[in-house]
Amino acid sequence: MTDQIKARPVALVTGGSRGLGRAMALHLAREGADVVLTYQSRADAAAETVAEIEALGGRAAALPLDTREISGFDGFAAALGAQLSGWGAAGLDILVLNAGIGLNAPVAETGEEMFDTLFAIHVKGVFFLAQRLLPVLKDGGRVLAVSTGLTRFCMPGYAAYAAAKGAVEVFARYLAVELGPRGISVNVLAPGAIETDFGGGMIRDNAQVNAHVAGVTALGRVGLPDDIGAAAASLLMSEGNWITGQRIEVSGGMKL
Repeated sequence: MTDQIKARPVALVTGGSRGLGRAMALHLAREGADVVLTYQSRADAAAETVAEIEALGGRAAALPLDTREISGFDGFAAALGAQLSGWGAAGLDILVLNAGIGLNAPVAETGEEMFDTLFAIHVKGVFFLAQRLLPVLKDGGRVLAVSTGLTRFCMPGYAAYAAAKGAVEVFARYLAVELGPRGISVNVLAPGAIETDFGGGMIRDNAQVNAHVAGVTALGRVGLPDDIGAAAASLLMSEGNWITGQRIEVSGGMKL
């Protein structure tokens, strides 16, 4: 039994305490992964997600991380290393770069502070956290960066957010090339509109917006967190590892 536990893949999901991150963490756990998730401020939500994973029979831990604070990445890596060592794990099999924030405003009303916050979290934080964790990633592992459908289709008010995510998509392709010799695949998952509290919960809570999105989606409804969690687990936990450098949109066919 001990050998079977040690053989389980280990995943790190940033921003895994709630929303899409939580859904991905739970689906990875259901498929047999042990999960370390990060949270910024909601320790209570992180603890609930850890408890849910443990109830599924997996191991889970939550570590604090603010992806805007690059100076804290060394300390985070040390804490992650200690957690992995405690589990007897040699490193990470899966890295999901999900942590993010939803801010939106028309171009004419986007201030420098908002712009800098979006790029600090979604671009600078993603780039340098991935860089810092390269030694922890096992050869043959998998990296998944979370983007957005808004890099393909446009909705007014999301220019800065989508531009930041577009930078992540380019970074992921370069990372795929550089990590290819180690057998590590790197892909991007781009969700469409999902019913979560992201961006103030507008898609989830505003019936008119929800109906509009459903009307421009081929499958006829707004996405749910489990749609994204299932897609991530399918990509990250499959036996094959011959998909890399790809942007995979999970939007139900929104604005085709």
